[in-house]
Amino acid sequence: MPLETALKSKLITEYGGNAKNTGSAPVQVALLSERINQLTEHLKGHKKDFHSRRGLLLMVAQRAKLLKYIGKNDVEGYRKLTEKLGIRQKI
Repeated sequence: MPLETALKSKLITEYGGNAKNTGSAPVQVALLSERINQLTEHLKGHKKDFHSRRGLLLMVAQRAKLLKYIGKNDVEGYRKLTEKLGIRQKI
């Protein structure tokens, strides 16, 4: 299930600064986090949906890579982003 358009545009403007900044790493992390949260709720009710579980694991890995990139280049931005999204910090 893709994200709703209104929610997606809200996340893009909140984490990217404007509506056109869709490719920045913080925006990608925010969008992935929202999808991960939705898919986690789906899997609570559908325990044997292994295809969605695999997709969830791939999204978590992609988010971890992006967070590692942000952590190397902007430590303060990494801390703000993880605090705002409620993700555990590793730095």
